[in-house]
Amino acid sequence: MVDSLPSKHSLGKLRSVQPDPLRADTLPALVEAAAAAYGDREAIVDGATRIRFAELAGQVDGFARAVMAAGVEPGDRVAMWAPNGWRWVVAALGAVRAGAVLIPLNTRYKGAEAAYILNRTKARLLVTVDGFLGNDYVGMLSTEDVPHLEKTVLLNEWDEFIAGGARVTAEAAAARAAAIDGGDVSDIFFTSGTTGNPKGAMLTHAQAIALYTTWSDLAGLRTGDRYLLVNPFFHTFGYKAGVLACLLRGATIVPQAVFDVDASLGLIERERITVMPGPPTLYTSILNHPDRGKYDLSSLRVAVTGATTVPVALIERLHAELTLERVLTAYGLTETAGTATMCRPDDTAETVANTCGGPVPGVELAVVDADGKPVPAGEPGEVLIRGYNVMVGYLDDPEATKAAIDDDGWLHTGDIGVLDQRGYLKITDRLKDMYICGGFNVYPAEIEQVLAHHAAVAEAAVVGAPDERLGEVGRAVVVLRHGRTASAADLVAWCRERLANFKVPRTVEFVEALPRNASGKVIKSSL
Repeated sequence: MVDSLPSKHSLGKLRSVQPDPLRADTLPALVEAAAAAYGDREAIVDGATRIRFAELAGQVDGFARAVMAAGVEPGDRVAMWAPNGWRWVVAALGAVRAGAVLIPLNTRYKGAEAAYILNRTKARLLVTVDGFLGNDYVGMLSTEDVPHLEKTVLLNEWDEFIAGGARVTAEAAAARAAAIDGGDVSDIFFTSGTTGNPKGAMLTHAQAIALYTTWSDLAGLRTGDRYLLVNPFFHTFGYKAGVLACLLRGATIVPQAVFDVDASLGLIERERITVMPGPPTLYTSILNHPDRGKYDLSSLRVAVTGATTVPVALIERLHAELTLERVLTAYGLTETAGTATMCRPDDTAETVANTCGGPVPGVELAVVDADGKPVPAGEPGEVLIRGYNVMVGYLDDPEATKAAIDDDGWLHTGDIGVLDQRGYLKITDRLKDMYICGGFNVYPAEIEQVLAHHAAVAEAAVVGAPDERLGEVGRAVVVLRHGRTASAADLVAWCRERLANFKVPRTVEFVEALPRNASGKVIKSSL
């Protein structure tokens, strides 16, 4: 049982629902339908806290009422800046039930990064913690100007905030939830473009339910599965392919705030984990752990990975050494609600390792040349995506939206890929120069801007360099100002004070000049 289940919050006070979660049209309806369909099954296991689906619906309703009591109106933005845990799930779903739009914040952000997003969204309420990974979130924000933020709720003051919801009736909360339409924006996930300025991709209720019904079907997620969620909830992979997929299928969410291989192995054995998505580095760490044989990992059944190059040998080892039934790779962007392509259950290890699979049902995929014309199979070109999974647009940025989505509805991803004869996609390069460090997207332009503000730096270029453990790490190439000096350690420290750790360059090289083409653009391939 939950340690602080609000009184008088029960399924009896929730509106009558269709008991099939797969037929829900909004996230509040999904929570209610999951409670009706899977009531006594465990929805979340987080340490000593165990919450059943029926109890989860009551918790979500209680938080929704507290959000309403705090003055949040339909369409207002509520930000979440906290690590994976049961309270994150309840707060996020509760905010959405109250008609708010969820704004997840990366737990590794510094104050200025978080403030930028809070200001862009005009978030009125922030739910956070008093510290995580050495970061004092409230303290970091105290020096920032966030004029729209009216209230900050600390998770260690949970009970006090929930108690305020007593001023709002369950009927009022149910009416607020019933007024939500499937086409309404449910959340805004921030990504970055070539300018380095984060942009908010607006995603809808019905979009998430339809896409992750398909995702969970292809992944083989089923009722009774126990899903280890190391993927952070602030990312579409953790929230939509994790939390929402579990609600759809009646699987148990087992959150882990930070990946620690020993802790993960213990959780897998103790909680009989069956599903464990994550970046390739997660599986490599488990497979190579010297004490792996001391743990019973026989319950594991499904792995879904992607985001970077996946060695064939890794896929083969997952099947052979962990005896997994299903290992899949997938591809997607924040702008596609996290998923666009997936491998199929009967694909070979070579296919899973060397491609991102084919488009999921209802989604179209194209690879085109510079003129927008499709290229033959096997030829590289820009990857375009069209379908119900494509975002509504970027928040308050019609120009960026128009640049990303053309008049025919095609999302221009900026990624370079190749289609094979089956229509399976392989990503080969990135027009946007983005690289992926430990499963996190990193946009060099943002880091370059931070470096450019250092008094000794004339200009800088950042590229991704191969790394055995993290896939890719940042490598900065810097031209110093005349007469100024700085060491590599100085510039790394400068970045570490201003950027999340996964964005901080691991190495810095000093050069007299950056290589440029005839138009003056830096030739990053030369770096």
